[in-house]
Amino acid sequence: MSDIIHLSYMVDGDDFTRAGEASSDLKSKLKQMGVDPEVIRKVAIAMYEGEINMVIHAHGGTIEVDVSEDKVVMVLKDNGPGISDIKKAMTAGYSTASENVRSLGFGAGMGLPNMDKYSDNMKIDTAVGKGTTITMDVQMK
Repeated sequence: MSDIIHLSYMVDGDDFTRAGEASSDLKSKLKQMGVDPEVIRKVAIAMYEGEINMVIHAHGGTIEVDVSEDKVVMVLKDNGPGISDIKKAMTAGYSTASENVRSLGFGAGMGLPNMDKYSDNMKIDTAVGKGTTITMDVQMK
């Protein structure tokens, strides 16, 4: 595996037909690189949850990924409404998703809790009315 690989993804807001494409592409690239399957699983779940949150709540955004010998770092940045209560948002089952989103099978309130569970480190930087940046990393085994 090379020292560092940088990947960039644009996530379209409200486009549920393409939701998950970035995390799927990253999973495929990590497999091609020979990354440990458990690391790939954790990265794919954490990034998928973040990607879906960007589609549901933030009208899209960008994801920057750096893969190095020791970890995969994902930075998800949006210009959405921000998170007014991080503690509440981190509670499993809490969701601000609309009924329409829920009728599509999304918005169960597990996005942030799963992002935290499947990443080794997660930092949330948010400002109401300005957007959210979430930085996650998964350590290589």
